[in-house]
Amino acid sequence: MTNITRQRTQFYFAGGGTGGHIYPALAVAGELVRQQPQAESVFFCSSRAVDARVLANARYEFFPLPAEGFSPHPVKALRFGTQFLKSYYFAKQILLGVRDEAVVIGTGGFVSAPVILAAMSLKIPVCILNVDYVPGKANKLLSRCARTVFTQYEETTAYFKNGQDKVVLTGCPLRTSFAAPNADKARQTLGLDPDKKVLLITGASSGSLSINQAMLALLDDLMPFAADWQVVHLTGQTHYQAVTQAAENAPIAYHTADYYDEMADLYAASDIIVGRSGAVSVAEYAAAGRPAVCLPYPYHKDKHQTLNASPLVDAGGAVLVEDTIGDTQATAAALLAILRELMTNDARRQQMANAARTVARPDAAKQIAKHLLGIVT
Repeated sequence: MTNITRQRTQFYFAGGGTGGHIYPALAVAGELVRQQPQAESVFFCSSRAVDARVLANARYEFFPLPAEGFSPHPVKALRFGTQFLKSYYFAKQILLGVRDEAVVIGTGGFVSAPVILAAMSLKIPVCILNVDYVPGKANKLLSRCARTVFTQYEETTAYFKNGQDKVVLTGCPLRTSFAAPNADKARQTLGLDPDKKVLLITGASSGSLSINQAMLALLDDLMPFAADWQVVHLTGQTHYQAVTQAAENAPIAYHTADYYDEMADLYAASDIIVGRSGAVSVAEYAAAGRPAVCLPYPYHKDKHQTLNASPLVDAGGAVLVEDTIGDTQATAAALLAILRELMTNDARRQQMANAARTVARPDAAKQIAKHLLGIVT
């Protein structure tokens, strides 16, 4: 990597493993260029395929790191340490040449920690973008050395016990496409019937096996809605073929895709959204102004996806359905009960849509970019 001058400040985003750690960074990177055309953004990400796909489409320079999530299993713990050190030294080598002109922004996940520590060792300014209600252990620990911690939820401040004065409430930065979505483009791309309403099922960037299974379990019960509704189901790459085959004879128009990049367009084309309640997903539901049925990921001990959804639920823009571990039929029954109500009640859907919009924070990326640019000027 070539040396840069003060006029070409580089912002290094560190995070990956899921779209939730990358999309907010992309939103900020785009806003940085709009506010300062000479700003450049580079990404440290995980080696997972979803990271490369998202970043390659966005056309940013990126460096996949071998870092992995921690496991208490002795062999895996040893591998974690080895891969962590490899990631640390690789990131340090990259950052060494730009130490006087760089800012590092950690977005969470197992990739961010080695990069942030490398930046700290070089005295490079560090900020943290924490969009989850409950911050992870790494973010809480590393926040002590960060200049600023950007958060989506006011309640998150309390979790940063040793750095509450550094917390800035901004909301979750979203891509500019959410400000001007193209619903017609999504409908045309997916071959949707323009005269039917759309029920969107999504398991976020990697898909969700349990949501997929619940939807397949209630397929036959959607028959009464076939005249007015159609389903778009984002399955995730791993489960795409199995779900597509299982839904081949569905009694309702059923469109499957493993992934859809322009989610702002697809949300705008939808009338109900069913999905997880990751921090970015919840922010997108609010920005889209669509009624959401949230099934929080059930395996998190801190239940942070339930907390992520709480402001949207409290406002009336979403309802929660429990994803019952090991009981697909229970999840399907609870989901079907909500869908029957929403798919037959136009007024309720409109009320939820209006409520969702009140939670949105459309200026988050602008606010964060302005702060970051202030560090280097």
